[in-house]
Amino acid sequence: MAVLGNPCKVVVSSIKRSLKQVQKEIKLIEDKLLALVKQVHHDVLTRLKSIPGIGEKTAFMLVVLTDGFERFKSGSELCSYAGLIPIIRQSGTSINGRSRISKIGNQKLRNLLFMCSFNACKYNKACKAIYDRIVAKGKSKKLALIAVCNKLLKQAFAIAKSGLIYDDGYRSVLVRN
Repeated sequence: MAVLGNPCKVVVSSIKRSLKQVQKEIKLIEDKLLALVKQVHHDVLTRLKSIPGIGEKTAFMLVVLTDGFERFKSGSELCSYAGLIPIIRQSGTSINGRSRISKIGNQKLRNLLFMCSFNACKYNKACKAIYDRIVAKGKSKKLALIAVCNKLLKQAFAIAKSGLIYDDGYRSVLVRN
């Protein structure tokens, strides 16, 4: 009986071939998904990319993770889904913990927005104003970046629902109580 070589090398090469095949399948499925989302939600993707701080990949993931923003009725609901809302830890008068973001939500969306918040602080006037205001109060920079994430997500929701492109000078005509 002839020995084909080291059995470990045979197993490793087989696993590598299988891995390459799986990676090809994943790439094919990703390309089909990208084409389908671009076809169905082309206008929403274009409007989302007009927001300073949100790029093509972020716009794509926002549309995919929110079903084209159809699952949500308000920006606050979307922020809650992403886990960006503050939670106050309190129990009567004895326990007064620091408020933190809930983190109960979509971690991928939260991480994606956090990375976008750095660029938004540079190029998005509304986000920069929030960041500067919070840091000027003496709060941490990370807390300010979370507030920027919240603002970016609310801007994305408003742009997706309104049908308008991003405008730096836009002011809402809604009356606040």
